[in-house]
Amino acid sequence: MSTFGTAVWSGGIKDGKGAISTKSGALKDYPYGFASRFEGKPGTNPEELIGAAHAGCFTMALSGILGEAGLTAEKMETQADVTLVKQSDGFAITKVHLTLKAKIPGTDDAKFQKLAAKAKAGCPVSKLLKAEITLDAKLV
Repeated sequence: MSTFGTAVWSGGIKDGKGAISTKSGALKDYPYGFASRFEGKPGTNPEELIGAAHAGCFTMALSGILGEAGLTAEKMETQADVTLVKQSDGFAITKVHLTLKAKIPGTDDAKFQKLAAKAKAGCPVSKLLKAEITLDAKLV
């Protein structure tokens, strides 16, 4: 499988404006810029998109692992908090913290923790990132 995303940018780093699109069209010329990345203004930013991708990848991976164990989630909700820090050579994503709340009938916490850890390690986005990845998984 191969897919793509695109970015278009005009202007300088602080006054410029960009737009992000995805092959699927889920995002089409969606705005991003310095203000949405560093000042909390409307628009998206790469870290937010990585967080959404990581949350989606991890949750889907866990669904597959649950299925292999004969389990089906009633509901899973994952948040991926992405930490971007300034370093001497620029900026770096240093950490992603996954917070999962899940309702999975027929399992106990010990088994759930083991399966969630397996999904964290096996998720392709987890494998891509060089950042520290932590997980806080709770059955609800």
